[in-house]
Amino acid sequence: MPAEWEPQTAVWYSWPHRHRTWPGNFRPIPSKFAEIVATVSRFQQVHVNAAKPLQARALALVTKAGADMSRVTFHDHPTDDAWCRDHGPIFVRNDRTGEVAITDWEFNAWGGKYPAFDADNEIPQRVAEVLGLRRFSPGIVLEGGSIDVNGAGLLLTSEACLLNPNRNPELSREQIEQKLREYLGVQTILWLGDGIQGDDTDGHVDDLSRFFAADGILTVVERNPRDANYAALQENLERLKSFRTPEGKKFRLVELPMPKGQEVNGWRLPMSYANFLIINGAVLMPAFRQPQADGEAAELLKECFPGREIIPIDCLELVWGLGTLHCISQQQPA
Repeated sequence: MPAEWEPQTAVWYSWPHRHRTWPGNFRPIPSKFAEIVATVSRFQQVHVNAAKPLQARALALVTKAGADMSRVTFHDHPTDDAWCRDHGPIFVRNDRTGEVAITDWEFNAWGGKYPAFDADNEIPQRVAEVLGLRRFSPGIVLEGGSIDVNGAGLLLTSEACLLNPNRNPELSREQIEQKLREYLGVQTILWLGDGIQGDDTDGHVDDLSRFFAADGILTVVERNPRDANYAALQENLERLKSFRTPEGKKFRLVELPMPKGQEVNGWRLPMSYANFLIINGAVLMPAFRQPQADGEAAELLKECFPGREIIPIDCLELVWGLGTLHCISQQQPA
């Protein structure tokens, strides 16, 4: 599995249509997806999974958003929900031959939380067929947002998610690690602990810590000791400090701030600057209408990704669905 900063052919999305994913706040979501598709189309191809009845409206919104329509392709792929990072294919590349293939993991809607998910689980097979790519099926549950790789043999994940009995209760930690090695081409798995408050995925790593280089990791840190996220993020930071590269060196760690917590209907929104998306020539960063924290996060990302445009995207309404820019996307490597 290549690192996200390596050259990409496209980014995949699944068009939003499930109103209860954004309870009482669905109206602005399709236009937000259109804005994001348009932004990515400035840099590379975009593929959108959308059942035929959804396509006319989606096409109109994406066009209105100013997308480069020569780079946007809609596919008649019905979905249950919009979280393509988790139900979509995880692409891998053979370093010797250059062949790109698809790994098709089982998807059970984060431990069976949100049925139905049968259509979502079929997306990797549909994508493999339309692209003419080989498909490999590990036969275990895994979501793309639960892992992050450096493209050089290392994989970050969390115990809270991958070891949760609602995923693969019959497998041990060692058996899960072996599946990751066999199908994603990694050697070493680095385990973090708990996720952030409000994250209904049971602790996806793409809200916690992300590689920005083979030996560099961005990680969110809560500075307010009274905040519910403080202890878990401090514990993860200590783990990161203890990790070593294959050469035995410490990782370069960059601490991202956490936005000030907000609740909707009594639920803590899982807002995190770690949920950025790296594309060719740019990084899309979730912003939350908090000028100081948004600005600090953007400056840190600029330092970590020199030469790439940092593009803040207002995600305050999108995060009502409990995810943002990384959660809705899946990159296809070149």
